[in-house]
Amino acid sequence: MIKVLIQKDSSGKIRSFTMDGHANFSKHGKDIVCAGASAVSFGTLNAIMSITKVEPIIEQGDDGGYIKCVFPNDLPESVEEQVQLLLEGMIVSLQTIERDYGKYIKITFQ
Repeated sequence: MIKVLIQKDSSGKIRSFTMDGHANFSKHGKDIVCAGASAVSFGTLNAIMSITKVEPIIEQGDDGGYIKCVFPNDLPESVEEQVQLLLEGMIVSLQTIERDYGKYIKITFQ
């Protein structure tokens, strides 16, 4: 199962997210849940870095089953708004996957 942890600060802003595990929906190379979650998360990170020029701290595991991204706390307000909007879009997309494939992906908030 893919476990997604979204961490928000006291004001509700997303400060980090972690994805850990493998969906095991199908065999490697044919796992649509894993491919969808990966495409959503990496697409969001690429959009954040390209559009806002923000470089989050990214940790990745060797087997492709782990990524953690931490976003800076001291961004200008307009940049922060863009980053948050892109991250909220990522969450909506991941929740759509979770709704249809809940046995293979779980999202929690902290």
